[in-house]
Amino acid sequence: MKKTKTLYWIFTILFALMIFSTAVPNVIMSEDSVSLIHTTLGYPKYFIMFIGIVKILGVIGILIPGYPRMREWAYAGLFFDLIAATVSGIAVQGFHPAQFGMLIFIAPGVLSYIYYHKKLREEAIQQAV
Repeated sequence: MKKTKTLYWIFTILFALMIFSTAVPNVIMSEDSVSLIHTTLGYPKYFIMFIGIVKILGVIGILIPGYPRMREWAYAGLFFDLIAATVSGIAVQGFHPAQFGMLIFIAPGVLSYIYYHKKLREEAIQQAV
């Protein structure tokens, strides 16, 4: 149980930090965010701040304990964001090997989600005993 809980928090905090590090530039409308999201990908400028705020809410959603349904929605939203970012890049620029870099963001999220459910199962078993 302790190993599962430790791995869950390691992957969750890593995932949260990675998403948060991309959200802040969106919220402050940094030049790089505007260049990538608006100029390169063609999304409207108002979308940049919106997606940054939603990412921050998603990070809060996966970190606050005690709200399992909110956590599921937060995971879903963050994965939709990562998948949409990958698909948008491929649609606009075509596929190239650098896009495998998105796995750096996706992998900790997947591991966090897997260990979250493993932790829940172990907690349920422990309460049943």
